[in-house]
Amino acid sequence: MTEEEVLAEFRASQALLEGHFLLSSGRHSAHYLQCARVLMDPMRASRLATALAARLPRELRKEITRVVSPAMGGVIIGHEMGRALGVEALFVERPSGTFELRRGFALKPGDKVLMVEDVVTTGLSSREAIAAIEAAGGQVVAAAALVDRSGGTVDLGVPFTPLIALNFPTWAPDEVPAHLAATPAVKPGSRAEA
Repeated sequence: MTEEEVLAEFRASQALLEGHFLLSSGRHSAHYLQCARVLMDPMRASRLATALAARLPRELRKEITRVVSPAMGGVIIGHEMGRALGVEALFVERPSGTFELRRGFALKPGDKVLMVEDVVTTGLSSREAIAAIEAAGGQVVAAAALVDRSGGTVDLGVPFTPLIALNFPTWAPDEVPAHLAATPAVKPGSRAEA
């Protein structure tokens, strides 16, 4: 998929929003990608995951034995990546503020894991998910995401492959431009805390 084809999928599902948004990273933005909307159509989710899987180097695809994603945002794309790669898909969640495997999920010693997110902005959630996977015995060999919003600056400690990189500016709470600050921020993501 080309960048324009990926953006067309977001536009067709009304997943590319404009306004004043408070991101789960705590930063503010005038644009928000509601990946849950782009992934609600199973065929679209499958197309996007297949395109993302195809971007991974062939040798890496053969090495992956499990896909693990952070809940909530990464669950659907993680599942679809598991399907595209022909491996099981698990997820980590934060029942008490720290990511962990639950629901009977377990990793086998030596599992080569692809950690998959929907959107990466600062990489904090991704790094926390990677730490949880490693604590559970998995070896994270790479990370992938539908969208890289970091401006290409994120370092997850493993090779990182996004389907698309979008460079919408984001601001710390004390840096929000006056025209944006004049509008109340909306938090459309899944996490209540910033």
